[in-house]
Amino acid sequence: MVSELLLPAAIITALAGAAAAMMLEKREERCLDVSFGAAAIVSLLILAVGLDVLLGSNLDLSIGQGIMVPTAPIIHLRVDKLSSLFLIALGVVGLAASVYSRGYAKEYSGHYSLARFGALFNLFILSLLLVFSASNLILFLVSWEFMSLTSFFLVIYEHRKEGTLRSGVLYLVMTHLGTAMIIAGLVPIALQAGSLEFSVMSGAGALMDPTVRSASFLLLFLGFGTKAGLVPLHAWLPQAHPAAPSSVSALMSGIMVKTAVFMLIRSVFDFLGSPTVWWGLLVLLVGAISALVGVLYALVERDMKKALAYSSIENVGIIMIALGASMVFLAYGFAQLAALALIAALLHSLYHALFKGLLFLGAGAVANATGTRDLERMGGLARKMKWTGAIFFVGVLSIAAIPPLNGFISEWLVFQSLFLSFSFSDVVVNLLLAAALGMLALTGALAAACFVRMYGTAFLARPRSSEAAEAKEVPKSMLAGMGVLAVLCILTGLLSASILPAIDSVSASVLHVSIRDSLSNGISIGTPGGNFSSMSPLLVAIVGVAVIVAVLYLTRFYGGRTKTTVSDTWDCGTPLTSRNEYTPTGFSQPVNRVFNVFYRSKPQITVLEERSPYLRKLSFSTSVPPMFERYLYDPIVKLVAGLAKRAGVIQTGSIQTYLAYIAVTLVVLLLLFR
Repeated sequence: MVSELLLPAAIITALAGAAAAMMLEKREERCLDVSFGAAAIVSLLILAVGLDVLLGSNLDLSIGQGIMVPTAPIIHLRVDKLSSLFLIALGVVGLAASVYSRGYAKEYSGHYSLARFGALFNLFILSLLLVFSASNLILFLVSWEFMSLTSFFLVIYEHRKEGTLRSGVLYLVMTHLGTAMIIAGLVPIALQAGSLEFSVMSGAGALMDPTVRSASFLLLFLGFGTKAGLVPLHAWLPQAHPAAPSSVSALMSGIMVKTAVFMLIRSVFDFLGSPTVWWGLLVLLVGAISALVGVLYALVERDMKKALAYSSIENVGIIMIALGASMVFLAYGFAQLAALALIAALLHSLYHALFKGLLFLGAGAVANATGTRDLERMGGLARKMKWTGAIFFVGVLSIAAIPPLNGFISEWLVFQSLFLSFSFSDVVVNLLLAAALGMLALTGALAAACFVRMYGTAFLARPRSSEAAEAKEVPKSMLAGMGVLAVLCILTGLLSASILPAIDSVSASVLHVSIRDSLSNGISIGTPGGNFSSMSPLLVAIVGVAVIVAVLYLTRFYGGRTKTTVSDTWDCGTPLTSRNEYTPTGFSQPVNRVFNVFYRSKPQITVLEERSPYLRKLSFSTSVPPMFERYLYDPIVKLVAGLAKRAGVIQTGSIQTYLAYIAVTLVVLLLLFR
């Protein structure tokens, strides 16, 4: 296979790109060319490997066979259908982010080390590659830690900014807590299998004691849920993703959180065997809550990148809804419905990587041009940044699930899988699935409002600050990186009927059930079990374009050429300025009031100037307190800090005392494990 050459080439190129970046530290232009050029090549190689395996057969690769141990390789990699899909997403988003970074990184010149950025960027892509292709538990855990550390150093890259180090430390603590739970969940499966190889661990969970098996599932769900940003384990995500450089944010949100989805699928359907009903219901309900909470916070957030980070929590929640539904269907023996739900989860994972990567790159372009991420200080950017505005609009349409773009297709499949669940005879399960369906529908409506708010207040109307008024278009390399993803958001939506058979092959490799014949005929998308529903993205696009053309033609033909009069808008005697337009805070106030039981926001009105008893200049502001941090994490932090303070009495500063501690510990261990 050609992948046997491409995969080692990708690893070597990433390492060479990182090393070259450090060697060219004092030659910034050459450093940018080499480091991000290498990252782009690595991404192309990864994309080629993913496509080769997806359309061909699995890849097993041993690197360094017999160098240190005669019978064992240094690294054993395996790429199957499941990992190939995530490698394709990594290749595409990595390529776009690499091209984008060539122009984006210039803003750091003279402030931060470009060599460190370029080196860490290459290593981060390499770590993601290794996580997706690891073939055994040890390599996976090493790669997982490698990914966590490289992303941590990228999160704190702009360490001089206020709050960046705190965000990085929070991320590091949370990710290591998650890793501890992942280890605790995977080790019992490895012990049952008698091997650390994933191929041998396959199905080992089915032989475990049911209690231990369920405990392993809970630990894995908590561990991978932490990395995915599921509520209430999400506290790190809206802090870390915005703190990182925007091209890194695109990789973290589009790809890194999907490593958790990837491993959860492998663990539940492969290592642990067939899931039980309550596992699936737990995943589904946590996903539904995460989706709703994520979009509610995104809808009131002023920071553009932070709003996108909360939206990532929402979209991971949607993926988990589909994944949980698949687990429930499989537990009840509805194999075809389980396949449909898993295909929806996989498709949304791929499509979310494209449109969320695009939106984070777009947010970086806006911040680069205006010097701010505050939506309150934007406005009118569509006139100043025409290309960025048009490209960002494609991402907004995709994430808001507007047909026929890709976000609509994947969410439509999630809805269809839930609609088909009403054939269940279990009333309780039906009620829970119906509740999840309702929460998903509400989430979709709020997501549309969220991105109308974001695009409208950032790109439309008039500038609300001098920074927005003076904004200029970003460099061509940044536009090219965003443009690649925007084109793919359109094409993957239009060609979804042709893409779904490949996604079905991935699902079939996991569930051993194919629904290809009922899912797609190359033109339209259907559902298994009869003619419940179908949809053709191409036909929707053709009808939409035809309607627009017809309306334009009829208005021109029958309306004729009428005289256009240009005059000022009636303004009640008050000059129209940016103060007359909706602000992000004003736009979200109705939602804030409706959901204030959740937000617990407190409006503040401040008198800035009192000109007369009847005329005052007021300032209105509202803030949403971080509920989970205040009521969940802060008490835990205080408890741990208090225990640590009390335990501090054992720190005497005496070497003899510390040696005594070690001796006592050794004696206790010898007595316990003799």
